[in-house]
Amino acid sequence: MKVIAGCIIKRDNKILMVKEAKKDCYGKWNYPAGKVEESEKVTEGAIRETFEEIGCEVKLTGALPIASVDLENETYIIIRFTAEILKENIKFDKNEILDVKWIDIDDIKNMKREEFRGYELNKKTIDDIENNNIYPLQIFDNAKYTD
Repeated sequence: MKVIAGCIIKRDNKILMVKEAKKDCYGKWNYPAGKVEESEKVTEGAIRETFEEIGCEVKLTGALPIASVDLENETYIIIRFTAEILKENIKFDKNEILDVKWIDIDDIKNMKREEFRGYELNKKTIDDIENNNIYPLQIFDNAKYTD
């Protein structure tokens, strides 16, 4: 099982998106996200992955519904956060990301399956944002667990 965490950054009815350069999803738009590392908190992983993919420092503001997806004989838990930019300094690794762009929500809603990575889940993400289906960050308890 793998955990993926990322951020949905909305401003002026636009969302900051990345165009993937990875072979299996080349040219598809997505939200900045990636795998949470071993011993990393999910919230920290979302912030780190967003910085690594788009070069911007962000602050988490909420959490969207958690998804469980089966791909290639493996289960992925996908955790998406809403976030705001603290420092906008868009830069990216062209080996991983082809482009980073603010895209109007209506344009995202009109994207076709071949343009959008994780089509159904990411379309639902837009619905969740428009319907304010966002949970407080306190649902993630980052307390240490000891025996």
